[in-house]
Amino acid sequence: MVNCAIAQVKYTVTKSTVTFQIKNMGFNTSGSIAGVKADILFDPAKPETSSITATSDVNTLNTSSEAKDKHLKSDDFFDVAVYPTITIKSTSIKHKSGNNYVGQFNVTIKNKTQSLPIPFTYTENGGSAVFNGILKLKRSDFGIGSGSMVLSDDITATIIVEATK
Repeated sequence: MVNCAIAQVKYTVTKSTVTFQIKNMGFNTSGSIAGVKADILFDPAKPETSSITATSDVNTLNTSSEAKDKHLKSDDFFDVAVYPTITIKSTSIKHKSGNNYVGQFNVTIKNKTQSLPIPFTYTENGGSAVFNGILKLKRSDFGIGSGSMVLSDDITATIIVEATK
């Protein structure tokens, strides 16, 4: 067990982007959430010993529409006054092939947690690395916009984290 812990590399986030897309009245609506903080311990050779925990500040939500942002931050959707962060925490990480991995993550939004897979790629360049993942979830599982009849239930989020060792 000591050897596994030594092989893990702790990464420091240097840049991150979280973008999301959802259909609203049949049209794609997108935006982003900034303020990602992460604790990443990752060993590409032994991903089962790795762990990733990340939080995003929902107050940074941006759709390029001030009115839409205000509505999404309200208690109808994310209720940022009560639930200001989204958290993901790995429960397992497996290597698929090449630089492809899949992690099982506990995703917590509005104090509701779901276990969801997040497939991701890991690419390394010298002392830096990029983690690029896709999270698909149902907004109804987290009580986001539950009264909306024109908003799709399916949300796709792309998470890109650049980090240094």
